[in-house]
Amino acid sequence: MVSGLRSVGRDLGRILEAFAVMPTASMVVAAAWREWYVLPSLLVAAVVPFAVGWWLTESYADAREPGKLHGMVIAATGWATVGVFGAIPFVGIAVSMQQGWFGAPPLNATMAAFLNPLNAVFESFSGFTGTGLTMSVHENTLPHTLQWWRSFTEWVGGVGVIVLTTAILARPGSGSLTLYESEARSEKIHPSIVSTVRTIWWIFLLFTFVSIVTLWLAGLPAWDAINHAMTGLATGGFSITDNSIATYDSPLVDFVLLPIMTLGSIAFPIHYLLLQGHFENVYEDLQTRWVFGFFAVGVAALVWLLYTGRVYHGTEAITFLGVTFTGQAAAIFQSVRYGAFQFVSAASCTGFQTASIGGSWSAASQLVVSFAMVVGAASGSTVGGIKLVRLATLLKGAAFRVSGVFYPQSAVRTFRLGDRKLSSAELTQEFEEAAIISLLWGVFLVLGIAVLLLVVPMGPDGFALENVVFEVASAQGNVGLSTGITGPDMPTAAKLVFLLNMWVGRLEIIPVLVTLRGVFRGFGVYRQ
Repeated sequence: MVSGLRSVGRDLGRILEAFAVMPTASMVVAAAWREWYVLPSLLVAAVVPFAVGWWLTESYADAREPGKLHGMVIAATGWATVGVFGAIPFVGIAVSMQQGWFGAPPLNATMAAFLNPLNAVFESFSGFTGTGLTMSVHENTLPHTLQWWRSFTEWVGGVGVIVLTTAILARPGSGSLTLYESEARSEKIHPSIVSTVRTIWWIFLLFTFVSIVTLWLAGLPAWDAINHAMTGLATGGFSITDNSIATYDSPLVDFVLLPIMTLGSIAFPIHYLLLQGHFENVYEDLQTRWVFGFFAVGVAALVWLLYTGRVYHGTEAITFLGVTFTGQAAAIFQSVRYGAFQFVSAASCTGFQTASIGGSWSAASQLVVSFAMVVGAASGSTVGGIKLVRLATLLKGAAFRVSGVFYPQSAVRTFRLGDRKLSSAELTQEFEEAAIISLLWGVFLVLGIAVLLLVVPMGPDGFALENVVFEVASAQGNVGLSTGITGPDMPTAAKLVFLLNMWVGRLEIIPVLVTLRGVFRGFGVYRQ
């Protein structure tokens, strides 16, 4: 077996050994809620991947350390493998409920969907990729342990994608180095990857705790606050209620979640620097400026479309913080409330939902939200999408190239991207990488749209084109907002292409393509 494959096997084994900690830790939740019947499924979910991981680790213990390309293969195969093993609790608990094993309650319609292993894998993939699209019809009827498991997969997946960017995808070009090397302070968070990852975990834990307390003070029950804080900060979007955040019908909860989702949208080196007292990075860092600017412009556009489209005109009086809004004031307030929440939820790739987007919202409103999902926010954060830094590179780079027509060939020009000064050669490299990633992103997006157009009902009794574009953008952008297409009755072909969209979107395409190239041409091509 080629040495490259041995390195991949050993590190994949390490990932599976680490994954086994998750179902083991979740047994505490099962015990707290006295859901004893879920313990056998959690035990299997812990033992099987640990055994496979131990075998891989021991078999290839002498493998050499992987290079960057091997690391991409490890990331892609690791995410896919964990997604498959993460389905075990869903299938196992559903079977226990169906058979009445271990004192399990009767099988309900929501859990019955997970008797289909593909639905369970979809739910697990959606969690670990931070997408939030779900096969659960009524999330509030899930066992508390599975509610936790879904939130836990998104929370770990959120940290995982930051670590992925740090350890594997950090490379010059297209902002991939933004986690490891910020625009405002061109140095690593810490001099080693291990200490960097440790710092990321501490920041993530701190923000999670603060988010839980804030949501609890805003009126959510403790269990709801824990789960929504975890999935909100990780910009995953799984909920434990049927109608996501709309269930609470609370403007205060909506507005409290805005900064939580925004926290997950900012590159984590900036969080580190802010916690160190370097507050100037809020406006000095290119990506952070673009995040706030993009959010502001997008919210304004969506609010305007909702208001002029009279979506919320004629609504009942709304009371917020002791102030009552009626008539036109109520329409403006509701347009701002729902427009701001849904745009930030989309651009941060969180996927919390407070409005029926596929219902009374116009095609233009849906496309604005779709654009937000495609673009995303900062590289080095928990979001999906193409990333704002790539959009900035493409727009500023194109303008730089066009303006070059008016300069003599002998002119020496320097391109500025934030505080960075790039030569023409450096700009070419970054511009090409941003263009390639964006092009490939578009290719997979079109693939998903084409499949859905073929397999889902269209027309007056089905879905419109904007619904399909919205749903595929949500899957590939790892967002989770839905117009009603995603569900257990969705055609199998649509589920399979969404699995590909979620996988590609989470890993920023290149690791998946590197892995597929390795599969078809042999992993020996990656000797470094």
